Amino acid sequence: MLVLALVGVFALSAARQADARERTVHTLRVFPSDEGLVRQIHHYRRATWRWQSVMGAPRTPATRAAVKDPSHRYKVWVKNLWKQRAKRAYRRAVHPPHMAGWLCIHSHEGAWHDPSGPYYGGLQMDLGFQRTYAPRLLRRKGTADHWTPLEQMWVAERAHRSGRGYYPWPNTARYCGLI
Repeated sequence: MLVLALVGVFALSAARQADARERTVHTLRVFPSDEGLVRQIHHYRRATWRWQSVMGAPRTPATRAAVKDPSHRYKVWVKNLWKQRAKRAYRRAVHPPHMAGWLCIHSHEGAWHDPSGPYYGGLQMDLGFQRTYAPRLLRRKGTADHWTPLEQMWVAERAHRSGRGYYPWPNTARYCGLI
């Protein structure tokens, strides 16, 4: 009788453990469509951060919650959130404030990829200017002649916002009617 009771307890315990393992495996399983969603979340997050970097804006913070959460609906929501952030960052980055002014200054200065020192790029920025307003960009890509036109305009915009206005380009800004 004791042996029968022990076998019964053992069988019940084994059944509960198997049931618990099955539930654990089911809740941790990542569906193939969720892997794609996680890849899309990472894609849109990197795109957002790339455009924020061009503008010199701080990165939008992110968590790993979408990867860890088992909810498919939550992953879709997070993907759509990052997609909207990426669109907004792109629209803002490709239309810098004072863009018409920077293009006018550029038309009287050098080519966007003008490598001749002491002034570099389409807005003819010297090394001191580049060190002050774009130190990370200078370290990562080199002088302004290696930057994209948008990056050059956003660096000039940082100088403009710091209170310098268009005065680093006194003659050209006068030709353009900016000062």
